[in-house]
Amino acid sequence: MKSFTGRVAVAAAILISLSMSGSSATAAGYGDAVEKSLMFFEAQRSGKLPTDQRVKWRGHSALHDGFSQGVDLVGGYYDAGDHVKFGLPMAFTITMLAWGVAEFRKEITGLNQMDHTLRAIRWGTDYILKAHPQPDVLWAQVGDGNSDHYCWERAEDMTTPRTAYKLDHENPGSDLAGETAAALAAASMAFQPYNSSYSNLLLAHAKQLFSFADRFRGQYDDSIQSAQQFYPSSSYSDELLWGATWLYRATGDQKYLQYAIDNAESMGGISWGVKEFSWDTKYAGVQVLLSKVLMDNPYSPHASILKQYQAKAEYFMCACMQKNNGYNVNRTPGGLMYMHEWNNMQYVSSASFLLAVYSGYLSPSKAKVTCPNGEVQPQDLLNFAKSQGDYILGKNPKSISYLVGYGQSYPTHVHHRGASIAPISVLQSPVKCVQGFDAWYHRPQGNPNVIYGALVGGPDKNDGFYDDRSNYEQTEPTLSACAPLIGLFSKLQSAYGAPGSYQDQRPVTPSTSPGSYSQKTPPAYTVPKSPVQFLHSITSSWSHGGAMYFRHQVIIKNTLQKPISDLKLQMENLSGPLWGLTPCQEKNIYQLPQSQVLKPGSQYTFVYVQGGPQAKISVVSYH
Repeated sequence: MKSFTGRVAVAAAILISLSMSGSSATAAGYGDAVEKSLMFFEAQRSGKLPTDQRVKWRGHSALHDGFSQGVDLVGGYYDAGDHVKFGLPMAFTITMLAWGVAEFRKEITGLNQMDHTLRAIRWGTDYILKAHPQPDVLWAQVGDGNSDHYCWERAEDMTTPRTAYKLDHENPGSDLAGETAAALAAASMAFQPYNSSYSNLLLAHAKQLFSFADRFRGQYDDSIQSAQQFYPSSSYSDELLWGATWLYRATGDQKYLQYAIDNAESMGGISWGVKEFSWDTKYAGVQVLLSKVLMDNPYSPHASILKQYQAKAEYFMCACMQKNNGYNVNRTPGGLMYMHEWNNMQYVSSASFLLAVYSGYLSPSKAKVTCPNGEVQPQDLLNFAKSQGDYILGKNPKSISYLVGYGQSYPTHVHHRGASIAPISVLQSPVKCVQGFDAWYHRPQGNPNVIYGALVGGPDKNDGFYDDRSNYEQTEPTLSACAPLIGLFSKLQSAYGAPGSYQDQRPVTPSTSPGSYSQKTPPAYTVPKSPVQFLHSITSSWSHGGAMYFRHQVIIKNTLQKPISDLKLQMENLSGPLWGLTPCQEKNIYQLPQSQVLKPGSQYTFVYVQGGPQAKISVVSYH
């Protein structure tokens, strides 16, 4: 790569709230995980970015999607570490984000994350509305996976074809249209208390899409063969039941419930007992939702069929809890559910979400699940969901957080084009298609951009994990993996407070709860607020000896209502010189000059230089 110099001011401020805890699994509780997870969706945005975009290393991209085919398909989300907009996982992502809001509205609001969550949903739903210009037309995909994967370049530099693919009468896709109907119906529920007109618009499109999916049946990947290699569909029956169920929940219209009842047997709703819930397989989600219908009205005229749906929902629960007479979900030695070798975490996050939801459905009546190998209480389901969330956040044999940017140790070689290449504000010359592999993909250093909130594929069946950019099965994040985390972590924050470390097996009490500061700490569900916020930016970059170096500027801002003195920070992964802080005797610990007092709202700036990703900063102590 050609060398370049210059002090390029970068508005690359990524606002990070850090807690005072030093444990890798107790960075700032589940609330911090929710905030970071929402950042990932901003990193995946396609189109013209808003002025309040928080992920500053991203820029406008794909501003002419669909134009060559006479339709505006600008916007939406890139699927994973690539730049294809795949309709099926994107729609499932919106459904799961919206279900999180519908189910855990109070919890998300309590974390002050409702605005960001609704923005994440609307970035997807606004795109879907564009992609549905006629009742029986749905634009299903933009970009081609094969040509896209041939290049390693930033979204802002894209040179690959942006071909758009649509579903219509002659090219049906009941699975994708059904999932999209579910997404819009769920999103209409999410927006109803805040924007009823937008909610009604989403619902109108959802009804049209479900009708289209039902009347013109077929699998979308038979119509769009370029999707077969990447997101093949196993069936469309589950999506038709899924779409009908969500429309019933959003409208209360009995015809949609009747659809799920009439087609329960023929479409597999009461005959399929499954052990996974994902962008492709929706049966467990349908069964959980219809179980709630039965719980709300035990004397429903449809009770006999609804009880069969519930039996299959509890088959899923028993399988996750390993009480299903041998037909169980596998686990790693460290306790993680293990379904698939490729990107297993997406199945963990969605299953954990269902466990948390079903626990909530059972709790008011103190009902239990009767499994072949024993009874399961609602709290058991939630406790197991917590164990999976804790594993994700660092309570695992590797003591690594698989949610990027959370805790003190997390993957730094994420398989993601944008995160692995210097931002366009720093490296202004285009990174060409193949050049990106030579200059950025194969470089041994960590990514220059931290993609906060990305849930990577995760460990293998033996809890092994290799942090390498080419190891895409383990290091690539996806939309559909991250979406269930918003609802899951919001619920866990409300129920438990902060997660524990892998080694910490002590009982949780107010004085010894994970993440507590002192004996005066409130109960475990209260997460202490960080005294400062850190704004990171890259103000200059250059190459020397074939390596890239960056000048990092960090602004420390006092967020408390009182002065802060004697602030000590821990700097992890610092490999270069630092100016503005005084080193302490303890390793990796630095402090502000002794005379420096941060008044409420005031700031202090320090800088450091190094190659690779930015240093990880946490608060150790202050007065």
